[in-house]
Amino acid sequence: MKKRKKVKKKIKKKEKTRKKISSTSTSKTFEKKTSSNEIDQKPVITKIKKQSTEKRIYNLKDFVVYPKHGVGKIVAIEKAKIGQIDIQFYKILIEKEKLSLTIPINQQSNLRPISSVNQINKCISILKTKPKIKRTMWSRRAQEYDQKINSGKIYELAEVVKDLNKNSDIIADQSYSERQLFEKAYERLKSEFEAVLTITPDEVKRKMDKALGRLNLMEEQ
Repeated sequence: MKKRKKVKKKIKKKEKTRKKISSTSTSKTFEKKTSSNEIDQKPVITKIKKQSTEKRIYNLKDFVVYPKHGVGKIVAIEKAKIGQIDIQFYKILIEKEKLSLTIPINQQSNLRPISSVNQINKCISILKTKPKIKRTMWSRRAQEYDQKINSGKIYELAEVVKDLNKNSDIIADQSYSERQLFEKAYERLKSEFEAVLTITPDEVKRKMDKALGRLNLMEEQ
């Protein structure tokens, strides 16, 4: 009898262990299924490339700024056939330099619209500030100034005019190359002022010279 009882106990233990194993295996398989279902349900995120330049539509007679040449006016919008493709062009007149540019509309990333009145006012505020005195070699500074002039950014242009301005003794304090860079930046900034403000070129010059502190010096001379 005792032997039979021992055998029965062993059988019960085996059944219990089997049940535990089966329950754990089913739970694992269930976890695997749920995790796989969760993965399937996750949305696929695709990366969207940002446009490097915002396309703008310019109209006839619009003023635009081309970095290397300054303010220009769109005098024509023309079409031309290259191979089997029709391409539209902006014809831009840079009056200050007596230069005509032809720029494809699909390659207009270098163009920008002329500044707003608020931006012009900010430029005037920049012109009123003290020039930055740099102790680096002139060749390096000249390169930096030239890059700023040709950047097409009006605030950088105003900074060059302000930094190269000599309102005490213009001729004695400036070298020939400094005067050249100053005049280039000054005239380019002035041309954008003229395009934005509804005043005469002489009034624009007076406004800029007043901000730079050159007006009193000019009147004395």
